[in-house]
Amino acid sequence: MNDTRRYTLDDLLAIMARLRDPERGCPWDVQQNFDTIAAYTLEEAYEVVDAIDRKDHAALRDELGDLLLQVVFHARMAEEAGLFRFADVVEAIADKLVRRHPHVFADARYAGVAEQTRAWEAIKAGERASKGEQDASALAGIARGLPEWQRALKLQQRAATVGFDWPGPGPVLDKLEEEIGEVRAEFDAGAPVERFEDEIGDVLFVIVNLARHAKVDPSRALRGANAKFERRFRRMEALARAAGEALPGKTLAEQDALWDRAKAEERG
Repeated sequence: MNDTRRYTLDDLLAIMARLRDPERGCPWDVQQNFDTIAAYTLEEAYEVVDAIDRKDHAALRDELGDLLLQVVFHARMAEEAGLFRFADVVEAIADKLVRRHPHVFADARYAGVAEQTRAWEAIKAGERASKGEQDASALAGIARGLPEWQRALKLQQRAATVGFDWPGPGPVLDKLEEEIGEVRAEFDAGAPVERFEDEIGDVLFVIVNLARHAKVDPSRALRGANAKFERRFRRMEALARAAGEALPGKTLAEQDALWDRAKAEERG
């Protein structure tokens, strides 16, 4: 092939079909199915988010390509099974976007984002009803396969659409203190792990609610905290090595001192 060729989406679909060819394709690609590919699809989605967090736009281009490959892969397997084609995927999402944006593609008018959000949920509820789904709850349709942080956020957002919500961050902070107090009581009582799981779950759920009221994505906030911890911990290790020492051999107080140094360096 000419190295200067500019590939198109049709080329990508053809490449995927060749990879899946039972006689001339790649043995690994041929033996895959929806279940085996699902984990890769999730992984690629996370890598897209990671590239965005790092503001690495070159990596974002590559990761979006990897994610697109997952869509093409699933669509190819579906076509082989006689379920649907890639064109049907495009048709479905285009139709959905037009249907769910009547304020853009039709004559609907909304007073603001809040009203638009309520209308969006109403449209989705109508779609579920048209498919014969019987669940009429305000919480219907929230995927169970979401990361639990994200699912908690969606549950709270959906409940808020019918007015079941804290009026502001103050009561949420009060609730957080209450839940932490209950965890402390379980520790003092030597409670079994099941009790801790329940109470700590309540704490985490309230923290998601607090993040929502602060207009902070809890998943992104936790990713940032993880990155900060890793960065500072690795600096602790480097400081210990520079002194000819090893971190595991130091006391907790000495390790805390290195942690404080790492924090101070970041703050300048």
